[in-house]
Amino acid sequence: MEQHNSNTQPDRLIRGIAMGGKVRAFAIRSTHLVEELRRRHDTWPTATAAMGRTLTAAAMMGAMLKGEEKLTLQVKGNGPIGQIVADANAKGEVRGYVDNPHVHFPSNAMGKLDVAGAVGTEGFIYVIKDLGLKDPYRGSVPIVSGELGEDFTYYFATSEQTPSAVGVGVLVDTDNSVIVAGGFIIQLLPGLNDAEIDQLEKGLGSLPPVTSLLNEGLELEELLGRVLPDVEVMDGMDIVFNCSCSRERVEQTLVSLGEHELVQLIEEDGQAEVVCHFCNEKYQFDRQDLERILAEARN
Repeated sequence: MEQHNSNTQPDRLIRGIAMGGKVRAFAIRSTHLVEELRRRHDTWPTATAAMGRTLTAAAMMGAMLKGEEKLTLQVKGNGPIGQIVADANAKGEVRGYVDNPHVHFPSNAMGKLDVAGAVGTEGFIYVIKDLGLKDPYRGSVPIVSGELGEDFTYYFATSEQTPSAVGVGVLVDTDNSVIVAGGFIIQLLPGLNDAEIDQLEKGLGSLPPVTSLLNEGLELEELLGRVLPDVEVMDGMDIVFNCSCSRERVEQTLVSLGEHELVQLIEEDGQAEVVCHFCNEKYQFDRQDLERILAEARN
């Protein structure tokens, strides 16, 4: 029985703690975000799932930041999808894209979208955090499965020395639209004993796919409660698609091309179209616009 009631709920993320503060947990519903980017980039189902899982993880990792901090997640595997990029900040704003949106495979042996087939099983995941310092923080780990949940789990354990369980999922409809998307990150902080870790592992091991739970209409609090019965939700925030591109910014980029390039553009094409990688917004500039930009570049 499919329920599409989750579509009407806004995208949201919650943060909580459990086991006396020795476990930190995040849960997210990212359906509208993933659908918005699917529509903008015209991704096919397997590409939608790969992009959606990455966006969902990026949004939760963004929620671990503070203030004006932001991060970029890059998945560079050897599969046909090419690179997946997602940007997120501490305010719940996310954007992203894939190099090749038109990638789709038959379902894998588990009857699921073959994300590893699209991403590839060799390559790296890069995490670049802008923490307002002179140099950004950069972490990278090899891709271990290409299914992405396990890959982000490996990233936290290796790069941030925080044992974590990451679950991310996207359920795609027959018309290619996103039925539901979401995920969780559960992080073990120092002080847990073996019995507590066993209890956690059992809870995670028996958890159905995150998309099944959200599609049944489970609230995020209930989702975390399935693994962490004593979870205490601290706060939450809305998750939204937001791209920082604008016509002004694109003009600045054109100015920075320099006089020679601009003259060439005017003489050869008499116009320019610039497309934002992240949101697929198209910016058109006619001859008059370009001549004005050239005059700016000369000043």
